Amino acid sequence: MYIEITMNAKEKLFIKQIEEIIKMYTKYVSSLKDGSPVLKKKSFKYVKGDILSNVLISRIMNTIVRITGKESEYYKQAIEILNNTEINRPLERLYRLISVLVGLHEDLKAGYLKSLSELIHADVFSDYIEMAEYLLEEGYKDPAAVITGSTLEEHLRKSCIKNGIDIGVIAGGKTRPKKADTLNSELAKQNVYSKLEQKNVTAWLDLRNKAAHGHYNEYDDNQVKQMISGVRDFILRNPA
Repeated sequence: MYIEITMNAKEKLFIKQIEEIIKMYTKYVSSLKDGSPVLKKKSFKYVKGDILSNVLISRIMNTIVRITGKESEYYKQAIEILNNTEINRPLERLYRLISVLVGLHEDLKAGYLKSLSELIHADVFSDYIEMAEYLLEEGYKDPAAVITGSTLEEHLRKSCIKNGIDIGVIAGGKTRPKKADTLNSELAKQNVYSKLEQKNVTAWLDLRNKAAHGHYNEYDDNQVKQMISGVRDFILRNPA
């Protein structure tokens, strides 16, 4: 079965950054002769030999951390290469590191990294939802509503990032985060989810606001229970 995978703007930017490094690496390697760097006049005008290898190594490491973080297998593989005392020359380290970067490039294009990110987010959100359920069972409906609403709001931000929607707005020369209702509206407008889902999210955010502002008598335990169940199902239907 064929599944079409669409990339958001951030993923496309990451792929472009990696391809620029790979292109620079390819030019560098093609300029080598008998194992010694022979630099072309138009390429790498101001660097020589191992200096260029170290420049590329630095760019590769920065790119891996920026895209995947320091807990990823890509970063762990790269650090293992850098810490390997048997690899003496920067050029040899570069040869090995570029394979990690190429692997990351292919996984990004295939959509595997996005799937991993969605699973991590789902696990985190699930933990907070379980916390809210526990609080509700113990008779603390108000913090349960606040936690569930905050979890929902963070999920809306993740969904916007995933779909290339700005989560901030410029006002007075400064960037401030968009309100959750605005994020909800823009996600529905981009058909990330339906208008019916949008209305449900609006109702859940309203309940969260009542809890956060002390209007505790305007909702009951059953409404919070329905909110928790609804938000959980919503996140499962719309992973980010």
